[in-house]
Amino acid sequence: MTAAILPGAPQPSVGGPATARAVCVLAPNPSPMTLDGTNTWLVSEPDSDLAVAIDPGPQDEAHLRNVLAVAERLGKRVALTLLTHGHPDHAAGAARFAELTGTNVRALDPALRLGDEGLAAGDVITTGGLELRVVPTPGHTADSLCFQLSADRAVLTGDTVLGRGTTVVAYPDGRLGDYLDSLRHLRALTADGSVETILPGHGPVLSDARGAVEYYLAHRAHRLAQVETAVEQGHTTPAQVVAHVYADVDRSLWPAAELSVRAQLDYLREHGLI
Repeated sequence: MTAAILPGAPQPSVGGPATARAVCVLAPNPSPMTLDGTNTWLVSEPDSDLAVAIDPGPQDEAHLRNVLAVAERLGKRVALTLLTHGHPDHAAGAARFAELTGTNVRALDPALRLGDEGLAAGDVITTGGLELRVVPTPGHTADSLCFQLSADRAVLTGDTVLGRGTTVVAYPDGRLGDYLDSLRHLRALTADGSVETILPGHGPVLSDARGAVEYYLAHRAHRLAQVETAVEQGHTTPAQVVAHVYADVDRSLWPAAELSVRAQLDYLREHGLI
């Protein structure tokens, strides 16, 4: 499945330089679920000729070759490929991209790796002088990761935090309790000044990282309260809850919303609230 995004108000598209070390190459796969498309990120030290690619995106030969062309124009060679998680709009092109670049693919899920090395909490990836710290952020999916780019006070969030709207907890692989813990972890990074900018997997760059994470936490609390109230009012099935709580959301997105509702119902049951 895709990122399963519930979009908010329109904002500018993404693409091009975002920080001193990060450049976005937008994949041509726009949809209600992927917003403008998937953001493939090229990250490197300004004075290095080596770059790291994060989330090559869908299996789209033209896009993959465009990522390489952008790297070449920047005077960079892609030396490593990383994945934030395994959804096809982020990872389906990884194997082909690895062929084109001759790189390994590192991911949390062993099934997505090409090469011997995976990714784990606290790992620091160093390529061409660049440092990326692995921040596990399960919730959207069990294998979701973020990458902290400390030199730019930025974090690459995949689908954990988006540039517009909110992401779906892809139940049953994704779990709401894990997701809330991941958001709190990101909030801690923003609170101490380590992270000021969010480089998302979809949508525009967010320059107020702390505000974005606080909004996500507040939104989740609000939705959870709405779901709890809906159940108390007799809306007992996930489909009934979606129709009640997400009545103002485009119906084409209701199947994605139902995944989040199932995760919310599971969370409420676990905590004895319904």
